[in-house]
Amino acid sequence: MSLTLTIRKGTPDDLAAVHALIVELAVFEKAPDEVTNSLQDMHQDGFGEQPIFEFYVADSEEEGIVGIALYYTAYSTWKGKMLFLEDIVITERHRRKGFGRLLFNAVVEAAKAGNYKRMKWQVLDWNEPAINFYRSIGAQLDGEWINCNLSQEQIQRF
Repeated sequence: MSLTLTIRKGTPDDLAAVHALIVELAVFEKAPDEVTNSLQDMHQDGFGEQPIFEFYVADSEEEGIVGIALYYTAYSTWKGKMLFLEDIVITERHRRKGFGRLLFNAVVEAAKAGNYKRMKWQVLDWNEPAINFYRSIGAQLDGEWINCNLSQEQIQRF
């Protein structure tokens, strides 16, 4: 089945579909119980008084939203303003059709338009299709840095 696809900026009306794709990603990444983000949180965080993320959607006439790319502004002490691509998610039945590349391209264009000094993202070490895509576009894959996180509970106990 061929889809008529539009890549566009996300709106509040898209959040239910976006959240469903986030849950689908968590299942794909073998962490289905880790999603605690809610539609209410996403509405506040993306469209409240101080929005902290933006996103693009891959919207098809036939099926609605089949993919997202969610990103936000971060800051590098060395480089300045940078764009952090949190996730690109394509619904499973439409992976490997080039939709992720279209979303990635839209985010790169946003980085250009915003005069960002760097664009950064992460990929799981077992996600070979994504790793191969990033290598194919000439991205630098850095094995030197170790990711560090504190959970909400750890922050509260600190």
